[in-house]
Amino acid sequence: MKRRLANAQTGFTLIELLIVIAIIGILAAMIIPNLLDAMQKAKQKRTVADERILGTAMFAWMTDEVGAAAAGGAATNIDLTLYPAIDLNDLRTLLIPVYLETVPVLDGWKRPYNYYCNVADPHSRHVLAIASTGADGSSAGPTYNVGGFDPTDYDQDIVWTDGYFARWPQK
Repeated sequence: MKRRLANAQTGFTLIELLIVIAIIGILAAMIIPNLLDAMQKAKQKRTVADERILGTAMFAWMTDEVGAAAAGGAATNIDLTLYPAIDLNDLRTLLIPVYLETVPVLDGWKRPYNYYCNVADPHSRHVLAIASTGADGSSAGPTYNVGGFDPTDYDQDIVWTDGYFARWPQK
């Protein structure tokens, strides 16, 4: 009896190891897609927050320039070609340090924002806009239908213009 116990090897069998690996694989298959979706949602929320903060600062600048500004027009379409593009350095000159500490350069997906600001004529109908191209990096614009989109469609562009969001994630 003592001899059999002395010769018995300890350790895991191949079947036991395969079962453990299979369980780990199943758990990873359930967790990883949820983690990736949560990361995309966080990038989208960061982009929306950046555009809201930057848009508020731009709107404050416009209100100071014009004296009063009307926000939230009743437009059903937004055409960004009507908005003059502004260089990032010119935008920084307008907003820092009075309205913002820093101007966000990249959206949640590490792609540059598109800035539009009609500095020459702040009284015009199309003055301010900020656009992010979404996760895929390709723009669906320059013309957008105003309204929300499915928040799990991370490739959609997010557009803030003249005091409100023209394209935004919404349930």
